Amino acid sequence: MNLKDKIRVVEDFPKEGISFKDITTLLQDGEAYKKAIDLCIDEVKDEEFDIIVGPEARGFLIGAPMSYATKKGFVPIRKPGKLPYETVKYEYELEYGTDTLEIHRDSIKPGQKVLIVDDLLATGGTTASTIKLIEQLGGEVIGVLFLIELTFLKGKEVLKGYDVKSIIKY
Repeated sequence: MNLKDKIRVVEDFPKEGISFKDITTLLQDGEAYKKAIDLCIDEVKDEEFDIIVGPEARGFLIGAPMSYATKKGFVPIRKPGKLPYETVKYEYELEYGTDTLEIHRDSIKPGQKVLIVDDLLATGGTTASTIKLIEQLGGEVIGVLFLIELTFLKGKEVLKGYDVKSIIKY
């Protein structure tokens, strides 16, 4: 089964010139979803990590099932105001403005080995911000795994110095 065939490409979404990779069609196919998660787990089977972190919201869809299958904890990274306990925030620059991510203050213990999992690597900005939050709490990012990588956007360059892996490349 070719997972790329299970991903719908929507042209000019969310704006003209963008070729959006829609994973909802892959998620709707139980066999394809299982294969995607299995491939992600296989990609990091030799890595030593304590916990998986997934950024909102599609990182939850890849990270949570991986967490379940590997018997590792899962930590969500959220937009402001979504987490109920004390948080640490990181504000980062976007093309037009800024955005903010939050993590619970007690979700990463100093010295914990962390694997970041998300659905897509584009420019790397969200992941770089996620790394900053984890490191601010004393965690050690041992790797970053994406289901999809848009290689032409060179997000890997933003994440230089980290072990970055992806399953499907465009």
